[in-house]
Amino acid sequence: MASFPADRPARRIVITGLGAVTPLGIGIETLWEGLIAGRSGVRRITRFDVSEYTSQIGGEVPEFDHSRWVDRREAKRLDRFVLLAVASSAEALEDAGVTFREFDEGRRAPDNVDPRRFGCQIGSGIGGLVTFEEQHTRLLEKGPRRVSPFTIPKLMANSASGEVSALFGLRGPNPCTVTACASATHSIGAALGTIRTGAADLVLTGGSEAPLTPLGLASFCSLKALSTRNDDPGRASRPFDKERDGFIMSEGAASLVIEDLDHARRRGAKIYAEILGFGASADAYHITQPDPEGDGATRAMRAAMEDAGLSPADIDYINAHGTSTYYNDKVETLAIKKALGEEDARRVAINSTKSMLGHSLGASGAIELAAVALSIRDGCVHPTVNQEVPDPDCDLDYVPNVARRMRVRAALSNSLGFGGHNATLAVGEFRE
Repeated sequence: MASFPADRPARRIVITGLGAVTPLGIGIETLWEGLIAGRSGVRRITRFDVSEYTSQIGGEVPEFDHSRWVDRREAKRLDRFVLLAVASSAEALEDAGVTFREFDEGRRAPDNVDPRRFGCQIGSGIGGLVTFEEQHTRLLEKGPRRVSPFTIPKLMANSASGEVSALFGLRGPNPCTVTACASATHSIGAALGTIRTGAADLVLTGGSEAPLTPLGLASFCSLKALSTRNDDPGRASRPFDKERDGFIMSEGAASLVIEDLDHARRRGAKIYAEILGFGASADAYHITQPDPEGDGATRAMRAAMEDAGLSPADIDYINAHGTSTYYNDKVETLAIKKALGEEDARRVAINSTKSMLGHSLGASGAIELAAVALSIRDGCVHPTVNQEVPDPDCDLDYVPNVARRMRVRAALSNSLGFGGHNATLAVGEFRE
């Protein structure tokens, strides 16, 4: 692997904490064990009656009890996507070794790092859709005076970033990025910039989404974007397979603590991996369909590699956006070939975390980056399940059906969102 150039940014950024709440369960190790085993978290939706929907399956977080993190009274002020973010953030902070002190009626703040130098940047593609639907129904059935005064703060897409910041006393920069399915990846890229410029020493970042509502499901059904394999949920998400018929909508959240290397060393933090670079671009083509030539995704990958000081020959693994839709998988395959060149594209291992979790929209990039960090830690790449029928348009190595032991020295993680938003993170082994 080529050495990194001398002119790389002076501040090196590492991942020191991970947390996740996904259709495979609560916790980062639960997620990882399920992914390595090739276990699907896709099931028939149980939260509401789906009998009249063309797609009746999704990735619900099982047995999620918010009272572990937020009491009942406080939870009434928070949308489900915020509660998911709180849960994943609490785990990531604990995993990173951040400790807290209590003050002023239960408020807390970090006591082993400077809270003013600790940012919080959590993205969401949609925000409080659960709240939006509940309160709209209340408006229609009971009138305007019965609408909750918490409606606006609950449904705001930035409420996860704001609430997590307040709950844990993180007083550094606190923006929220909303770029559909690329929201988490853009948020992590922005957090990388926040630390590089010296505005913070560490940032809690990631994404959260809770789109499994009657309106959310109906809307994507009307787009004809979802799989209708209702009788076989575990085999419905099949990225890069010729018989794919749409994606699976899911909920979930993942949080990462990313940190200036010198700061992490001073406090003795463990290090999963190093974030080496970030690239972003716009298709400027269509609000829902990718550019058929894959130009935007190609440029995002190239920009991430350039920012990281990597060549295509350095890349061992790509965690693809891999939605299981006809256009995404075909175009992303083409973009990988263009970004890396045909020879390296055929050499690199590629997988789709969505083959087991479904698509958690604005949270997906954070969940997938966590999977990349764990791949680097353990020297193992999880499979793309349901790879059964080869597609001539998707002819690369997608790590079919069985996890692969391999050293991951450098990897890319792709997110491609509605609106033509493309974002790629370059991640690698931490080396002194």
